[in-house]
Parts: sequence; structure tokens; C-alpha cells
Amino acid sequence: MIARTLYSDDYEIFRTSVRKFVEQEIVPHHDQWERDGIVSREVWKAAGDNGFLCSFVPEEYGGPGGDFLHTAIVTEELAKVDASGVAFHLHSGIVAPYILNHGTEKQKRAWLPGMCSGTFIGAIAMTEPGAGSDLANIKTSAKRNKDKFVINGQKTFISNGHISDLVITACKTTPDVGAKGISLLIVLRDDEGFSRGRNLEKIGWHAQDTSELFYSDAEVPADRMIGEENKGFTYLMQELAQERLIVAIRAATTIEAALEETIKYTKGREAFGKPLFSFQNTRFKLAEAKTSATVVRSFIDRCTRLHMTQSLDANDAAMAKLFATETMCKILDDCLQMYGGYGYMWEYPIARMWAGQRIARIAGGSSEIMKEIISRTL
Repeated sequence: MIARTLYSDDYEIFRTSVRKFVEQEIVPHHDQWERDGIVSREVWKAAGDNGFLCSFVPEEYGGPGGDFLHTAIVTEELAKVDASGVAFHLHSGIVAPYILNHGTEKQKRAWLPGMCSGTFIGAIAMTEPGAGSDLANIKTSAKRNKDKFVINGQKTFISNGHISDLVITACKTTPDVGAKGISLLIVLRDDEGFSRGRNLEKIGWHAQDTSELFYSDAEVPADRMIGEENKGFTYLMQELAQERLIVAIRAATTIEAALEETIKYTKGREAFGKPLFSFQNTRFKLAEAKTSATVVRSFIDRCTRLHMTQSLDANDAAMAKLFATETMCKILDDCLQMYGGYGYMWEYPIARMWAGQRIARIAGGSSEIMKEIISRTL
């Protein structure tokens, strides 16, 4: 691989701490969390105690006072061991920024300290049974009643759906104007009229609790609106670039992890009296994968540099997500094929990667939506 220059020595020291934490506090327990369908709250608290959550939140709001690169490092280290259930990236890199960048001073002081410490876990609810990537078509409504909003509707496929204490919920406050009528409201775990459905059974990511959410005349104080009324779609579009970059960062690291596992396997596994690695087809496939991994990593690191200077636009982020996730899924499929029947066994990391990471071409905006965004610049 081409040497990376994105991270200075200080960041690499931080990475060492994260890696040690992942190896000691996450890897030994992840199989059990997959059986449970949810990770423990204790690991969230431990991550907060070590400064691994909401890294870029300033110290005045209880954060470590770092930057996005710290969040990227946590994302990479979790991806290296395929810790798919631990949604620190969602909580830190996707949910918290809405409050930090668009929330009031009161909201920041009320919830960011708990999110940084891991005692208050976040989720974001956009997708509905009839509206996935088409956010303008959401039906969940929020009607103002004096100093409150009354929310009615349903959300689905919500990561951290069961474990979350705070859910940023996209609602229609002005239903007849499409995307221009969307607002974001903070809903808390114990709000009356708010409930959670079943923990959904998925192809992969079994330790990640993914749920349906229900709002039945759920009353939320008006001061829990993030930003201005009817400006929610604008905020979503502003923050989606970082969300898509995070997906791409995870994909780039997953490619590298899958390649490393597969090279090791093919050198140790024999067929027809010699290692699989000795066959030209195997070596050529792995050579293609290594080339793709290097190109993906170079592009994603470049996009991360752009993001650090606030220069990553929606088009760049769409290309990053599209290229990284499509390449990842192809490489994972090629790698699994080299394992033969063993590649279909859940005990092998390649099987879990293959099943779990398929969602990357859908979550955060499908590949087709990424192509639509990119095509508008042609």
C-alpha cells in the first residue's frame, strides 16, 4: 500500500489507544452481542471515559476537543475487526453534529456532555416504510400546539433504535411543500407517545440494534427543534456529506481487512496438493484487489483532507461513497469465493464482512442516489 500521510504522529498515538481498547473491550464480547442483538451500554460508557466518542465536540460541551480525524480513526479501528454492532460512528459522526452545528446553546449543554461520556446514546430517524432515500416523501407529521409539537408517524431501519436515549426525528411541519416542510425534532426515550417496535432481523450486523419507531401523539416541547422550522432538509443535506464520508472510510478499511484475511487464508489452504495462493487465478484476483484497495484508500484520504478544510461538497461525498462501497462489495464477493464452502460459514470473518457490509450500498443514500447526485454535475 502507498504510505498514508493523512495522520500525524499525535493521531497515530491516539490510534494505538483506540486499537488497544477495541482489542480488550470489544473483540472478546462481540460474538455475544451478536447473539443478543445489541451491544452493552457498558462499552459505550467505557468509550466515553477514554475520549473516543464525539471527538470533535469542544471541551466546553464535555467533549475531548479533537477533530474529525479522531472520529475517522475510531471508525477505521472498528472496521478492521468488523465490529459491526458498535455504532460509535453513527452516534459521534452523524447524530452529534446536528446538535453541535445547528442546535441552540441550551440543547448543546443539555445533551452533548452525555453523548460525549457515553451515558446518553443518539440515533437519527429519517427512513420510513414508504420513504427511504426519498426524504421529501416522509409522512411523519409534527403539528404545533402552543409550546409543543405533536408527532405522529412511523420510522423504520433505525440504527441504535433500541439502545438510544435521544432520537433526532425528521418530521413534516408543513406537509404540502415537500422537502421544504421538513423539521428536525429531538425525541427522548421516555417521551409519552413514543415507542419502539421489534429489533429487526437483518442479513448481517446482528449486534447492531435496528428498530421500528412509533410516534402516537408524542408531545415534544417546541424548544427541542433543531434549528429553524422547515429548514430540516437543508440541515440534512449539509450533514449527509460527512455521513457518506464515514461510510466510505469504513468501506476502505474493510477492503484492506478482507484482503489481509484472504491472503493469509489462501497461503495456508491447499487444493490439489498445493496452496491456493500458488494458482495464478488466485494471485491475479488478489493483485486486482490490492490495486483497488490502494486506489480507494488514496481517494478516500484525499476526500478526508478536503473535509478537514470544509471543502468536501455533496458531489465529492457521493463519489466517495459510491466508489468505496461498490468496490468493497465486489472485492468481498471475490474474496469469499476463494474460501469455497468455508466462505459461507458464519465463523469465518469474510462471511460476516460479506453479509454485513452489503448494507453500505444502501445506507446513507443508495448507490443509485449517489449516481443521480453525481450526474447533475455532468
